[in-house]
Amino acid sequence: MKTYRLLLSTTIVLILMVGVACQKRGPKTSGGVEVEDISLEMIHFDFDKYNIKAQYQQTLERHANWMKENSGTNVIIEGNTDEWGTEEYNLALGERRAMAAKNYLTNLGVSPDRLATVSYGESRPLDPAHNPKAWAMNRRDEFKGRK
Repeated sequence: MKTYRLLLSTTIVLILMVGVACQKRGPKTSGGVEVEDISLEMIHFDFDKYNIKAQYQQTLERHANWMKENSGTNVIIEGNTDEWGTEEYNLALGERRAMAAKNYLTNLGVSPDRLATVSYGESRPLDPAHNPKAWAMNRRDEFKGRK
């Protein structure tokens, strides 16, 4: 009987925890002002490169147009790499990738004051597998906006 009660109690606690975790949360507030987080389409890079590939130029043009239409939005550009190279090298490469996107957006008319960069190097893989497909997915810039 004791085991049954313990199992029942544990099950109820787990159900409550899952319910809280899955609960829909409203917009964040900052000083009474509603804040909305936005993710824009990411771009990818070739191995050991940080130049903007032709196939992603339209993506960045859409980002620039969106930022112009949403003047109250700032964007953080997150540079990422695959697992090849040292941690120090990958952090530097991630920063170069983020800066390449920032410069591209700035050249399209977005104020540099609205763009911030950060490098995560290899620490935030989209795909944790150790194969060419995963490495290609992980070589990217992500764009996080905040309204």
